[in-house]
Amino acid sequence: MLRMAAVAANFDRDLEADFERVAALIADARQAGVQLLALPEGALGGYLLSLDGTAEPPPAFDVDGPEIQRLAALAGDMVVVAGYAEGVDGLIYNSAVCVTGDGVLGRHRKVHQPLREDEHYAAGSSFAAFDTPVGRLGMMICYDKAFPEAARALALDGAQIIVCVSAWPGARTNPDPDLSKDRWKRRFDLFDRARALENQVVWLSANQSGTFGSLRFVASAKVVDPGGEVLADTGVAAGMAIAELDVAEALQLARRSMGHLRDRRPETYGVAV
Repeated sequence: MLRMAAVAANFDRDLEADFERVAALIADARQAGVQLLALPEGALGGYLLSLDGTAEPPPAFDVDGPEIQRLAALAGDMVVVAGYAEGVDGLIYNSAVCVTGDGVLGRHRKVHQPLREDEHYAAGSSFAAFDTPVGRLGMMICYDKAFPEAARALALDGAQIIVCVSAWPGARTNPDPDLSKDRWKRRFDLFDRARALENQVVWLSANQSGTFGSLRFVASAKVVDPGGEVLADTGVAAGMAIAELDVAEALQLARRSMGHLRDRRPETYGVAV
């Protein structure tokens, strides 16, 4: 059995406060017996204050630098995924990293960039799964999950669990004062369930909560099983969605009669690739 959790929490430019929050969340998760923990996009240094192209980007870190080493030390024997801005050769990528106390297990650079995010970040160029102590994982960031090809690429690469870290806001125009009824929150939830179901994988979705600059985040961190059923959900508030699942058994049961990966007919899809 794997006990896993996805976090909805607010992170900003105060890096020390961010690390204090990360340390507290990891401590709470450890107390609850969590082995895999997903933290939001921009957990180290926050996200953007707006998506109109005028915001200053967050501070950027080297994946081999002291900030990621500090995250790994906090993780200890837990597998932790977190978002941060990665600085490489004068470019900044919107990235996610997977760590344990032994160091970096995997990383991902956000490929798909919504609105004017490309004013601030360079784009990643690939999706790849990797092995961890809790199984084979894939990672993606926020808008990546709007593209079925992204999750499918990870599933075909053997990902049993896909972790999507986000800073997903509510609607920019005509926002609903009740965030639980917001149309962008509804899309966020639909993508989470659809990507899990169509690929028959376990899905962890972490998200920012609260507000930052002009953005109001929908929170809604969740764990979804391979049948698209939500096992745990924070709703629109900050919190930690915790669920326990025998991942191998859940995948086997989901894929036993109708295997969505097995029954593919790629020779018929033509322009889909």
